[in-house]
Amino acid sequence: MKIGINGYEAVVPRFGYDKDSGLPNRVGSGEFCFQLLLSLYSFDKKNEYSIYLPIKPSDDFPRSTDQWRYKVFSAKKLWTLIGLSKKLRGENLDVFFSPTHYLPVISPKKSIIAIFDVSYLHFPNLFRKKDLYQLKAWGGFSIKKSAKIITISKASKSDIIKAYGVNPDKVAVVYPGLKLINTPLLSMENLTKKFGISKKYILFVGTIQPRKNIVRLIEAFAKLKNESLELVIVGKKGWQYKEIFDAPKKFEVDGKVRFLDSVSDDELSSFYKNAEFFILPSLYEGFGLPVIEAMSYGCPVITSNISSLPEAGGDAALYVDPNSVTDIASKMQKLLNDEELKKELIEKGYKQAKKFSWEKSAKETLRVLESL
Repeated sequence: MKIGINGYEAVVPRFGYDKDSGLPNRVGSGEFCFQLLLSLYSFDKKNEYSIYLPIKPSDDFPRSTDQWRYKVFSAKKLWTLIGLSKKLRGENLDVFFSPTHYLPVISPKKSIIAIFDVSYLHFPNLFRKKDLYQLKAWGGFSIKKSAKIITISKASKSDIIKAYGVNPDKVAVVYPGLKLINTPLLSMENLTKKFGISKKYILFVGTIQPRKNIVRLIEAFAKLKNESLELVIVGKKGWQYKEIFDAPKKFEVDGKVRFLDSVSDDELSSFYKNAEFFILPSLYEGFGLPVIEAMSYGCPVITSNISSLPEAGGDAALYVDPNSVTDIASKMQKLLNDEELKKELIEKGYKQAKKFSWEKSAKETLRVLESL
């Protein structure tokens, strides 16, 4: 079978490039696309792949082979919509996969897209008008044209079916996996030395944007009134973040909340390992991969009781109402005080995290491709 894949998301990072390694800073759909490519390359030796890219693949991409080819070309505008359309005209593909919301205008009949969430329908005010229009118009076109849709949770599948009226059989759930980090973890002493963290800390990981509910998290943290505790927020700036950065001062904890945006994957693993617990009180998530990442490092987890997050956390997380500052603060205090609960969540978390791997994700994706 000849498979074509739109690799745009994996090489054009939303948050630029790492200053030390020069590699793309991938999150969300970019990480999903890249990890699927790595895993498909690793285990699938029977199919032929053409990976379409707007720039040369970065050094962490698999090398080219007779079975795995990169087709790099530029376009003056709208690379996926128009440029890739022109490129695909002369291609002889059995199936085409675009691991993003969008298909080219012209693509094979047997084309598949990946939709990670429909947050733009739930929170339209949190999107720029241009992006919102593109998601609704081009995304709606792609949903209708695609032969199959891959999404990353049952909650997202339900949202897609409800919003666009598609046949449930058209939507397949493929959970994301966990990136394997093989380098040694940093000790608390080394974290203190590099980042100045000198106290026990609660950890949040995610893009700095309103949907992540960080303002309420900071307000709840302020209610703990624990002088020996810090809140560490790791993530790149997204949009509408001014209120978030103003929140520590507003709630009188500006000396106890630390924002970090330059944290490598290796360092992030150490942050998980050394935290009192991880918290993600998000208002909406397509899946919530940091929940699983935290569990894999033995870090207890508190997360929201809505959207896809109970799928990610299973019975291994403590759940909160994300709209209630009181509930968030109460559950945080409970976990700080209850060592037996922490041990229970850690043990269950290890088991929950083992359910997710990129190889499993890639094999399930390939089954969807082959089903066409």
